[in-house]
This record gives sequence, structure tokens and C-alpha cells, in this order.
Amino acid sequence: MMQLFYVTVNVCLTSNLCVTPLGLEGDVDLQFLLVGGKLMKVKSSSWKKERMYKLHDDNATIWHESHRIFKRKQTFSIDDVDSVRKGRQSEGLQKHTEAHVEDRCFSIFFKGRRRNLDLVATSVEEARQWVNGLEKIISNMKKLNRHWIFNCMRKADKNKDNMMTLKELKHFLRQINIEVDETYAKLLFTKCDTSNSGTLEGSEIKHFYDLLTHREEIDVIYEKHAATGGQMSAQDLLNFLQNEQREVATLEDALRLIEKYELDDSAKHMNHMTKDGFLMYLQQEEGSIFNPAHKKVFQDMSQPINDYFISSSHNTYLMEDQLKGPSSTEAYIKALMKSCRCVELDCWDGAHGEPVIYHGHTLTSKVLFKDVIKAIKEYAFKTSEYPVILSLENHCTLEQQKLMAKHMISILGSALLTSPLEDQMPTAFPSPQELKGRFIIKGKRLNKLDAVFSNTSPGVEEDCVSEEDESKSKIKLAKQLSDLVIYCKSVHFSGFEHAKDKQAFYEMSSFKESKAVNLAETAGKTLSFIHHNMTKLSRIYPAGSRTASSNYNPVPLWNAGCQIVALNFQTPSKEMDLNQGRFRSNGLSGYILKPEFQRYAGSEFNPMTLTKGPWIKHKAFHIMVISAQQLPKLNKDKPKSIVDPLVKVEIYGVPADTCSKETRSIENNGFNPMWNETFQFDIQVPELAMLRFLVEDYDATSQNDLIGHYCLPLTSLQNGYRHVPLLTKRGDVIPSAGLFVHLIPT
Repeated sequence: MMQLFYVTVNVCLTSNLCVTPLGLEGDVDLQFLLVGGKLMKVKSSSWKKERMYKLHDDNATIWHESHRIFKRKQTFSIDDVDSVRKGRQSEGLQKHTEAHVEDRCFSIFFKGRRRNLDLVATSVEEARQWVNGLEKIISNMKKLNRHWIFNCMRKADKNKDNMMTLKELKHFLRQINIEVDETYAKLLFTKCDTSNSGTLEGSEIKHFYDLLTHREEIDVIYEKHAATGGQMSAQDLLNFLQNEQREVATLEDALRLIEKYELDDSAKHMNHMTKDGFLMYLQQEEGSIFNPAHKKVFQDMSQPINDYFISSSHNTYLMEDQLKGPSSTEAYIKALMKSCRCVELDCWDGAHGEPVIYHGHTLTSKVLFKDVIKAIKEYAFKTSEYPVILSLENHCTLEQQKLMAKHMISILGSALLTSPLEDQMPTAFPSPQELKGRFIIKGKRLNKLDAVFSNTSPGVEEDCVSEEDESKSKIKLAKQLSDLVIYCKSVHFSGFEHAKDKQAFYEMSSFKESKAVNLAETAGKTLSFIHHNMTKLSRIYPAGSRTASSNYNPVPLWNAGCQIVALNFQTPSKEMDLNQGRFRSNGLSGYILKPEFQRYAGSEFNPMTLTKGPWIKHKAFHIMVISAQQLPKLNKDKPKSIVDPLVKVEIYGVPADTCSKETRSIENNGFNPMWNETFQFDIQVPELAMLRFLVEDYDATSQNDLIGHYCLPLTSLQNGYRHVPLLTKRGDVIPSAGLFVHLIPT
């Protein structure tokens, strides 16, 4: 992250405070973006207008022409871009452009709820250069994430003379979230103004930057371990890795880190690591709190799918609330790109004989069923190659059901599972490994699965089934749709004994949250629920009263072994933070293998009343919150508004482990606040525990505002001195912001 500064800082600060992304110097696509060109902006069939677009010299902002008289802002930050998609892959371009311009189209999708930007280039080659150039810059920013200080410097340089006056310096400090008094600002300015010119320029700005970004806590750690002529030798670094970071490391590992992160050639030649190289190492994935080995699939993926927690979405088509918000294929794309592996399709009769998806009997907009299936086909396996479950809520008449089946068969093709993998009647679920790249339909079925292997007559072409699992209303079900349901047949839940004696393994029930929580947390029922989930799949969904698309706490349901705990992905919330944390590991596959004590039949594990067993692995966990770096301002409209940050450290898991502690707040410092506060957590069942950091802006008179958060499984963290990235409320990484902590299990 820091190499941007040490490699290019002298060039940037003596010229125009711009940042050329490392590895992109002289890049043809980057140069194309800097020159810019005309693009057709598409809003509707009647609103298609040419506008000039170009990349700003800071390589972090797109400028665009606007003809609106009162339009104040004609730029957007690359940091705000979620993704760039080539072709007619937005609803707007599909609806308002012709197929023959497919190769000239691309869309820019933003983080949060900002409307996407649909564009048509003048040629196929220009479309390619725009997409390639933007993707390179986005990728580069994710790796470096430190360009923003220079953006702030550029903004502070009001008259664009590449110099900073005392007034501009004070403005800059406020921009990066530091409140300083007049005396300190003047002292800092005078110290750097070695030319006594009354302005800072060139190397003086570099000196100012160095003073500003100095990390006292890193000095202390480095000096403690740098035992070889004031530097860290490879052996010193190895001692640090083994004793402080608690890693199983070798001298070769230490040498690899020096080779990778040390920028001083003379130090590298001696196999030494300077303080700058040490800081760079700590800020990369090797120094992250999240174990980089868990960024890949590392769990056994050959167990039956009911042995896994499965990332799941409720009413996936909704972008906002449950009553009047828009339905969109984009909601499916976003969920799938976040590795969601179970999406919901609420299907109703549509006009012109085409089934649609929307929240029935509400004012939510409608989207064509076939368009949703196309979007799912396109994006299902971009983040994860493991199976996707399509959970159908079928309210259609027979003719439109047949069309649903036809669309799924024709669009999904061989990826759609239409028969068991086995040549004979299966007795258990296949594994995620066996189902890679496949779509599984969850819904009603007219008969038992063994009918697939029967040589008798094909049976009824249609019959009545209950419309929903919890509903007494009936609906006729077409055989064509019924036959697509293989491993996930929806049935009504009639009690654990009935399920044990009468239900086949592939017959699964859905539970509304209140019923599921009652089963998961009520004495005498919890153990039965856990054992039920050892052989059957269970899907949990939010209460109908959650019209604002709020979420319930998924943790008690995971504790009970429920696999498909469906949440409203579109709603930022603590519950979605926990979901993101739960599925962060195992390569973002969307499948997390349940602990063994939630999988073997003889287990007596009960999260509500812990008894002795293999699930008890007691740990006294010490967490020191040391410092934070470059926390974002929350109120950008008030230049003098500086945050007063505090940090909450939370454990979620079995009730005995659930706990929350917090630091004091620090006034007027969001740039480099330091706490050095230590907390102890006693963990009984670490395999189900998650650690969540929450950074808030303290307010004595009202609720604290969220600055950033991060959540991960306790089993995926690294010990020792670690940096913690911070995410926005919508789960996007906040560039350059983070916590620095020390973790010691005993």
C-alpha cells in the first residue's frame, strides 16, 4: 500500500500533486482515458445524448460534461465505482438500445444506491479501452488505497500553484480529519518551510507528509525487534514472526518478505528490513488480521451440502423495501457477486403470457422472469464456482409455469440439474464439489424423487399443492416445473418426529424467523433442531412485518445448524455485517463447512446449555486496540466537522461467548487516533465465534454514527500485530482507513 508514496512521491509532489498508478506508467488505455472522448449517455429510449468524459490528472476522478444549468458537480470518484461491465448488461441498455450496438456498450455501476451510468462508445475499440482502462485503475486502487492524501492536497491547493500556504495547510488537515489549533499548525508549517518562503513546495511538502504520516507505535515495535545495527535482519524478522505474530515461519519466509516489501536496495542486499519496509509488510495481506490462506477454498468441499452454511438471500429481486421499491436483475447480480448461493424468485403471472418476478400484492415494480434467469446464468459463477440454489415461490397459472420451466431449461442449459447425479435413487445429498457450476431448483414437486427411476407411467401432468410452505392456499402445479425439483423439494414442517420418520433427505422446510428462533433457543427443542439439520436442509426467512427490509439476527440459527439463513442483502445492517463476516473465508465460495459437532449424529452439542464435549475449546483472548489511521469524515458539508472516534470490539457466537467492549472516545482526531486499550474475552466455542470491530463517531446527545466496521470468523484471524481494514455500511472497503491491533490467545 505504501509503495506508491516512497516510489513516486518526489515526482508527484514537485509537479502537480498527481498520482500515476504503479505499473500503469505509459499504459495505452490509461493515456486514452486521460485524453477522453465523446460517449453517448443513455437514460431512456428518448434520452440519448453525447457527452465528453475524461480521466482527471489525479488518475482518481472522472470528469464529464453536463448541460444542466444548476449542476454543481461534474465529476465522480473512481473510489465510488463498484464495477464496470462491457456490453448491454444493465436493464437500461437492454431496454433502450438495439442488439447491434452490444460491443460498443458498457455500464459503470456505483457503490450504494447511486444509479448506474449507461454509455455507448463511438467504436468497439474505444469501448474496450474505456472498460480496460477503468478496470486497471480500480484494480490498482484496491491494491494501493493511499492516493487520497494527494487528492486532499490537490483540493487544498486552492490557486493551483503547486504550493501550500499556511491557510491551505489548515484546510488540508481538516480534509483528512485532523483538527489542529493555530499554534500547532503554524509550528508544523514553520518546521517544514526550510526555504522561509512562506509556502511549502517540492521536498518541503514531502517533509510535511513524512511528519504527518509518522507512526509512533510502529517505531516502538520496530526498535524493539531491530537488533542488527538499527535494522531488522532476516533472523530478527523471523523472531518477530514466530514470537509476536505466532506464525509457523522459517528463515525463507522472512527472506521472502524482505524481497517483497523492502524498498531500500542496500538494506535488501544485506537481507535487512528497514522501518519503511516493515510498515509496508504490516499493511499488506501478510500483516492483515484476516488469514490470507483463507482467501482461497481451504475446507473439505466433498461433504453433503446439508453439512454447510450456505450464503442466502431473501426476496433477492428487491433493491429497497418490501412494499413499493424497485425489482431488478441488478439485485440478483449484486447478491451473486457477493457469493450468495441461494437466491429467491417470487413468480407471478405477467402480461403477454410472460411470468414476472415481484413482491405480490404490493407496489414493487416487476421484472421479467426470463431476464432474471439470464442475469443469474451470466453472473452465478463469477465469484464462486459452487452450486446456486434457485428458491422458487410459485404463484403462476399452469401455462406460465410451463414457460418458466422452458426458460430455465433453454437459458441455463446443461448447468441446470434435471435429474440426480447418481444412476440410482440417492440416499444423501451430493457435495458442493460434485455440484460445481450447477443450478439446483428448490420448489414444490408432485411426487417422490424415486419416480425419476420408475419404469411405470409418467403420472399426473398437474395437481394441487400448497402455494407456500406456511400457507394453506392451494395452487395447481405443472409437471414440467415439478420435474426440475430434484434435491430441494419444499414441504410443510410437521414436527421433528414426523420429519425424522416420514421425510426423505431431499424434502426440506422453510421457517419464518419467529418459529425458527423459537426452535433454536427453546429448551427441549434446540437439540432436536440441530439433529434435524444434520440430515435435512432448513431455510429461514424474515418476518413479513419487516416491510422496510430489515434483518433478523442470523447467529442463533447458525448455532442450531441451519444452512440457508436468508437475509435481505439490499439492507445495510449489523446482521448483514455478520453474514459478510461468516462467509468471508473459504475463498468467498458461499459455503462454510459446519463444525464437526454440528454434523455427527451422536453429538450432544447444545449452544443454549453448554456441556463438556469437543466443542469446548476455551480461549482467553486478549485484544489491544492500538490505533486507527485515516478515518473518513462523516459530514463532508461541514469542513470543520471532525470525528471523535471510539472502537467497539464484539464477539458473536453461542450465548456464553457473546460479548461487547469499547474504548474511550478521542476528540477531534480521525487521522491517527491512539487508544492502547486492552480487552479480554473468554471464548468457549471458537468454531462458531465471530469477531467484529465497529468504529463510531461519539455523540453525547444522540446515537453514535458509524464510521466503519469489519467482521471475520475467529478461526480465520491471525495473531500478533495486525491491521484491520474498515468497510462502509454497505460493505465496501474504505480506502486507506483501518485499525491497528494486537491479538494474543492464551
